[in-house]
Amino acid sequence: MAPFVYLDHNATTPVRPEALEAALPFLRHDYGNPSSIYAFGQSARRAVDGAREQVAALLGAKSSDEVVFTASGSEADVLGIFGAAEQAFIDSNGRKKHVVTSLIEHDAVRLLCRRMQARGFEITRLGVDSSGRVDPAAAAAALRPETSVVAVMHANNETGVLEPIAEIGRLCRERGVLLHVDAVQSAGKIPLDVQELCADMLAISGHKINAPKGVGALYVRRGVKLSPVVTGHQEKDRRGGTENVAFIAALGRSAQAAAEELPEHSARLLGLRSRLEEGVLRLPGAHLSSRGAQRLPNTSHFCFEGVDGHQLVVALDLEGVCASSGPACSAGMAGVSHVLEAMGVDPELASGALRVSTGWGSSDADIGRLLSILPGVLKGLREVPKA
Repeated sequence: MAPFVYLDHNATTPVRPEALEAALPFLRHDYGNPSSIYAFGQSARRAVDGAREQVAALLGAKSSDEVVFTASGSEADVLGIFGAAEQAFIDSNGRKKHVVTSLIEHDAVRLLCRRMQARGFEITRLGVDSSGRVDPAAAAAALRPETSVVAVMHANNETGVLEPIAEIGRLCRERGVLLHVDAVQSAGKIPLDVQELCADMLAISGHKINAPKGVGALYVRRGVKLSPVVTGHQEKDRRGGTENVAFIAALGRSAQAAAEELPEHSARLLGLRSRLEEGVLRLPGAHLSSRGAQRLPNTSHFCFEGVDGHQLVVALDLEGVCASSGPACSAGMAGVSHVLEAMGVDPELASGALRVSTGWGSSDADIGRLLSILPGVLKGLREVPKA
């Protein structure tokens, strides 16, 4: 059987050999607690501090102290948004209780905002245009004296569309409102600079940049106060719990490699994307979502007429190709994607969605394999009688 083709890097990524090598010593023998003051523990502390510097460099942070390690990108989102909103609520004696977000956020943010609303916070959800882009003017209009946090993602995990974060960030900075950015999908694929984005908090995830699952990081601009979600004295009282030294070391090494390879890597991914989209759009009934919008170089989102997206993913899997019809965290759930719904895509067309995302290790042969089997797969699905 031929090796499978992996084209779902927005769901997760393979662990780089360098990241694995960085982690192994702390799984084998350097198992000290980084909070211990003796030499064995301080060896682990040096690894954590080194990784903090590597992540800070990838993000353009002014200081490594602005990086807080978490267990995931989702936790980083929750810490950034809820931590800042709750602290502002406390500091203002309950006056600041308004948060602005968008309709296309990852479920980590969407579900958090629902819970915050149930607890008495006021939530404004910004719409998007047909390409999935938030209007900075709408974000500015939503700001009120009670607004504490604006949370808008940098790149959408389904369509790859890039949001105008720098413009929104400048508006927030002028009004004294904190900006949280979910950069889980953009980290390692395009340049990230928290200074240029005017981000006060920014979340990334290890397993999206070729580190293991179970580690993430949150950039917190110096001077920004957060109410901790996990209490404890680690991470300068911002996130309790003994640090996952092995995976943090792996995340740091992956961040360093991503920064070093970024220009060449991004250009290569863009080349693969161009070939893929040129080939797919020759097929009857194929539509490229967010066509003409600025997108991640690795992400293509299509909708196919007369096809069910979940059935398409299964049919591709049977041919040895891994792709998705939406975010991995929502796989198997019924209904149209909330992102496509917010963009105003016709529900019948949206039900035929396919996301293809490349990454480290993806090749021209992978794209060729998908293009060679996709016409037959689509034809076969369309010939199946409707129930």
